Amino acid sequence: MINWFQSERAGAQLELPEEREDLYLYAAGCEYLNIKLREERLEVKWRQAELGELSFGNAGEGKAEKWVKWICEAPPAQSLITAVPMETGEWMRVKKSRMQRQYQVLSDESIISVPMDAEINQGCTVELTQLNVNGEAWWSLAFEAFGEDENLITPLHEVVEWVAKTYRGLPVQTASSYGYPKWLSMTLNR
Repeated sequence: MINWFQSERAGAQLELPEEREDLYLYAAGCEYLNIKLREERLEVKWRQAELGELSFGNAGEGKAEKWVKWICEAPPAQSLITAVPMETGEWMRVKKSRMQRQYQVLSDESIISVPMDAEINQGCTVELTQLNVNGEAWWSLAFEAFGEDENLITPLHEVVEWVAKTYRGLPVQTASSYGYPKWLSMTLNR
């Protein structure tokens, strides 16, 4: 998968891997809420909707979801650790090495690879992330569409189909398609 993601087949613009460690607050049985501390800020993500399955052609299929994110800067973020101490085991350290690509969907519905810092109105980012939690290695492949809210599913479908044409790895399976909250519960229950 790394070879494919780094190849020209996936597009001309590839960001260098970003390495970091995030702290996730584990909430048992809650797969629609994601709370993490990242670089001195608190990020809260809430799943608004499950949008069904997307086909990746020969590459497989996965679930599409709509998430909303809120960000809170430093002082409140640090007070959260005090409110829920690390020693309770409810905070999980997740080391990440993440590569990203960004695709712009043009008005004629063609797709081009653009730098991550390019300011575009409608498109989709694709990220491949190596995760390590409790000494176990995991991988994540994610697509995130952006643009006008009522039209997000269109660029998502288009970029997924376009990217899938170049993918030659093992097929992606719906059973392995889920958000971070469910993944965190799986890592704890192993």
